[in-house]
Amino acid sequence: MKTVIQRVSSASVTVEGNKIADIQKGLLVLVGIEDADNQEDSIWLCQKICNLRIFGDENDVMNLSVKDIDGEIIIVSQFTLHASTKKGNRPSYLKASKPEIAIPMYEKFVSQMEKELGRKVQTGLFGADMKVALLNDGPVTIIMDSKNRE
Repeated sequence: MKTVIQRVSSASVTVEGNKIADIQKGLLVLVGIEDADNQEDSIWLCQKICNLRIFGDENDVMNLSVKDIDGEIIIVSQFTLHASTKKGNRPSYLKASKPEIAIPMYEKFVSQMEKELGRKVQTGLFGADMKVALLNDGPVTIIMDSKNRE
């Protein structure tokens, strides 16, 4: 699994003119799933994301996690994170899982994140044409890949 984690002051997801997710201070998490991903990847990423110390403390030092600040999370599926750009100018998405594999894995990822956070998270709509708006705070943007746990 590949993720892009963005610390946000606010974020929202709109589908067909309807706002389906809307948060204030917290994280926008884009997640891309490939066939080799499993529950272990999901657990590892969710634990890391919920405990990342990327929010400022009383001295404005990044010492607090999204859990520490009682922040919110939006999770959005993003198959394009598995784009291969090695050949030509048109990205290939062969590594990205097809919906029959990706949807159950995405749902497990959302459930695992809720378990780790201790409450509900908001989501985009899998496979939909989504308009994602965010106010990146910092900016702080972190890329994590469960296959690269260094």
